[in-house]
Amino acid sequence: MMGSKEHTVSAIRRNDNSIDYFYVERKKNRKLQKLKKIPLLRGIIALIESAANGSQHLQFASERYGVNPGEESTEKEEGSKLEMWLGVAAVGVISFIFGKFLFTLIPVFLAQLFHTWLPGKTAQILLESAFKLILLLSYIYIVSLTPLIKRVFQYHGSEHKVINCFENGLPLTVENVQAQSRLHYRCGSSFMLFTVIVGMFIYFLVPTDPFWLRIVDRILLIPVVLGVAFEVLQATNACRNIPVLRFLGYPGLWLQLLTTKEPKDDQVEVAIASFNKLLEIEKDPTKIPEQAV
Repeated sequence: MMGSKEHTVSAIRRNDNSIDYFYVERKKNRKLQKLKKIPLLRGIIALIESAANGSQHLQFASERYGVNPGEESTEKEEGSKLEMWLGVAAVGVISFIFGKFLFTLIPVFLAQLFHTWLPGKTAQILLESAFKLILLLSYIYIVSLTPLIKRVFQYHGSEHKVINCFENGLPLTVENVQAQSRLHYRCGSSFMLFTVIVGMFIYFLVPTDPFWLRIVDRILLIPVVLGVAFEVLQATNACRNIPVLRFLGYPGLWLQLLTTKEPKDDQVEVAIASFNKLLEIEKDPTKIPEQAV
């Protein structure tokens, strides 16, 4: 999937080796546009939009995975197409929020188990952050071992390679793209690691005792942590060409060693096709694929 400020396009390879496209326009809402200009809050809006948009593209790909062209289901679903996509988007947002709650609260309970031996505030926060990091890395590593997720991570790597190739001013050929790094500063997966680091520093500003208050603080601070982590991600991207400051983005790049895999040539071809289709739509909106919503 490739995206710009105006459009997002996904390309998938079908069973007959053809490439199919899916397009979603980034519709602008005046109220949301104003909120996006507010630091901290704009990160929350961006995450919700990203989760909703990504869910639609994943739904499109899953419906055609393993299905021969022309054999897609033609049965009419209840409700309009818009209602269906809104439902998919809602599931994506809810899943993201639920996952964030789990990764925030489970480390709190794990750290509390060691409260007798490590009762201090600093020790508890460091222990909690360590458990959160271990939980995050372990989860990503375990799911990456499954064939399906490994394939997803390979496509993720191909996306980064294409972007790096384009930003380096090279022709988008498979050979040129494969020569690029699969890591990129603007990757959203870097954001996950920044939430752990940012959260640790923010938690030092609130009490850890009593335990019930600690739980409440963690829940209430979720949007704050997300908002600040988004700003940190933006800042590291802005500093990536400054030699002294580019190292600030390294933790996010290291995480991408798990969330991306080296792609195969045929996967790179799909990523190139998606990016070229996006450029084509940017120049001429009449080139929107038939599957547009």
